[in-house]
Amino acid sequence: MRILLTGENGQVGGELSKTLTPLGEVTAMGRNEMDLSDPNQIRHIVREVNPELIINAGAYTAVDKAESEPELALAVNGIAPGILAKEAKKLGAVLIHYSTDYAYNGEMRSSPYTETDSPAPISVYGKTKLIGDLAIEKSGVSYLIFRTSWVYGLEGKSFLGTILRLAKERDELSVVDDQLGTPTWCRSIATATGGIIKQLADKSDGSLSETVSGLSGVYHMTCGGQTSWHGFAQVILERTAPDPMPRLKAIPTTDYPTPAVRPAYSVLSNAKLHETFGIELPLWEDALKQCLNAT
Repeated sequence: MRILLTGENGQVGGELSKTLTPLGEVTAMGRNEMDLSDPNQIRHIVREVNPELIINAGAYTAVDKAESEPELALAVNGIAPGILAKEAKKLGAVLIHYSTDYAYNGEMRSSPYTETDSPAPISVYGKTKLIGDLAIEKSGVSYLIFRTSWVYGLEGKSFLGTILRLAKERDELSVVDDQLGTPTWCRSIATATGGIIKQLADKSDGSLSETVSGLSGVYHMTCGGQTSWHGFAQVILERTAPDPMPRLKAIPTTDYPTPAVRPAYSVLSNAKLHETFGIELPLWEDALKQCLNAT
């Protein structure tokens, strides 16, 4: 199987580049090789590689910076996925794309979102990601959109890395405690994606696109459970036991204003993913332990 992977240098893309190797001939590209803000470059590369499967792990993920760079965020998150979808359809290929829990507004919510809930993003980042999702859906391509949340890893910028760094620099850390979601290790996402691709390839009688066609849609893909950013930070500190241990202070969102508004609740139900593919990601605490032990 010829696979084109975008976002090779990102957290999910980096893990996918390793996970996908046994599944086919992988052409992995980072921002320097494929600029997702350049439509002509996207089209040229897709046609040159001629893949059977495109996995779009590339995205504009600077949530706060997107508020001041909406055009760039739209180009990468909104327009590029639509172009990839149209090119994949022309080739008879499948598109796998990653979306976000920030597609939901989190207002007046206390139970996990399902895929039938209507998105209502409240940030530029969330809005541009939703535009990309809708462009894929409208293209007619065979696709799987995996909507995930609070992605972290040991490489690149993430909440985990920030807490580990600040724990060495400060005596006290103030962390928001009124936003609820699910931390999801990037390797858990890559492992689940690889398992799904293998399932689909094994079922395919030569046309992966036909196999995926009847399954096309949005699927939530996060680790299990839920916590706040403060709760996440607390477990990180407990597991890494820095000496001296900084004091951890819980604060409300109003005490930590940011350019982008985050949903107060963005926990996602993974029932559809499990029912369709038999795939279940680990609880977030277990995944964090695995991540920290992977060092």
